[in-house]
Amino acid sequence: MDKFVKVHFLGAAGVVTGSKFLLETSEQNILIDCGMFQGLKELRMLNWTNLPVDVKAIDVVLLTHGHLDHVGYLPRLLKQGFKGRIVGTAPTLAIAEIILRDSAKIHEEDAKEANKENYTKHKPALPFYTKVDAEKTIVLFKAEKPDNWIALTKNISYRFQYNGHIIGATFIELDIFGKRFVFSGDIGRVNDYLLEKPKKPELADYLFIESTYGNKLHPVENIEEILSEIIKETIHKKGNLIIPSFAVERLQTLMYLLWELYKKNKIPNIPIFIDSPMGNNVLEVFKRFPEWHKLSMEDYNAMCEHVNIIESYKDTWKTIDDKRSKIIIAGSGMVTGGRVLTYLQQLIDESSTTVLLVGYQAEGTRGRQLKEGAHEIRFRGKYYPVKAEIKCIDSLSAHGDQNDLLDWMSAIKNVPENVFLIHGEPNAADAFRVKIKDTYHWHVTIPKLTDVEKLVL
Repeated sequence: MDKFVKVHFLGAAGVVTGSKFLLETSEQNILIDCGMFQGLKELRMLNWTNLPVDVKAIDVVLLTHGHLDHVGYLPRLLKQGFKGRIVGTAPTLAIAEIILRDSAKIHEEDAKEANKENYTKHKPALPFYTKVDAEKTIVLFKAEKPDNWIALTKNISYRFQYNGHIIGATFIELDIFGKRFVFSGDIGRVNDYLLEKPKKPELADYLFIESTYGNKLHPVENIEEILSEIIKETIHKKGNLIIPSFAVERLQTLMYLLWELYKKNKIPNIPIFIDSPMGNNVLEVFKRFPEWHKLSMEDYNAMCEHVNIIESYKDTWKTIDDKRSKIIIAGSGMVTGGRVLTYLQQLIDESSTTVLLVGYQAEGTRGRQLKEGAHEIRFRGKYYPVKAEIKCIDSLSAHGDQNDLLDWMSAIKNVPENVFLIHGEPNAADAFRVKIKDTYHWHVTIPKLTDVEKLVL
């Protein structure tokens, strides 16, 4: 049989989210990541469309990490006939479990709410997937250790390599018929508060690299100083500081920073409420896998004891009714759903409220609207006026910036036959394309959604 590799760009091509790359080969079909689209409505609608490939013929899914835009489509893959294994590192699968269960719960609740309040065009509104679908997916999980080459067939093997970004995250190297394919996943920061710096690939015939911040450098900011100033202002205004946060990594980083600020006497002992059931579960993953992060157990325990973990929705309302100045950290990070909406519903129209955005805000999300100065935001079928002060700390992103990405590629000894820029909005990808050509003189391609590339071996 003739050897061949076809790459299907099923997501995160020309856009940041929805990561899905199918390697169709003459020996096995491998899907790298299986994420949901987020952000613009036209992208979110794509989630409801079946993939334009034979899903039953996919043998294995390899996951770079556990974020929703890398794992959130898995239950739909099963509905379309997938029966293979889903492989990742142990912490990645632990995170994916939490995210799929939480996501299924939210899908069910949203559908129920939409039907009850009648703000849906669909009769009835259906959940994207259910808790039962999530459990069927989790059964297929198989953990593998990083750094080991694992054979899939006679001519195809792969390995996971540590990549920072979030706990468990890796880039994936595949040897296919003697050619090295490298999928970067999301590349972490060199100086991260909680994680070691990413490892670097040393060979790549075909490189698939993220370009989320391909056109940007993270600002050099004194995060501790900025954060302590915002907190002091909040206390002075007798208001609330609301931080929409990703449950994985960002929430734990914020907890660590706030604990450090208090320990150094840079902020007073202001009450801190963590309202993210998913974030609480992720804290347990940090406890289970200490070898994957830099936190000592002593610091971990101290920072957990320093905050109030909200267990129930009843406690959410108690926190809203609490008249003290306080810090509320709640999901989701791009204000697309979750508990943060309940706080914003009650507090965004008060000038004493500050909303602090601390990470990438994808196009079409409420977080991006707030960042760009929207005078009102819409959710749960209603508009809410924005009278709160909106602030941003861009340098807390878990993604590497342009310099980090270029540095990550610097150890590659050979000249890649092609570099594919994925996970980026068009401007970011194009600026990064030019930078790679100027820096390394490599051939660079920017694929579009549903493109298929047949590679010469």
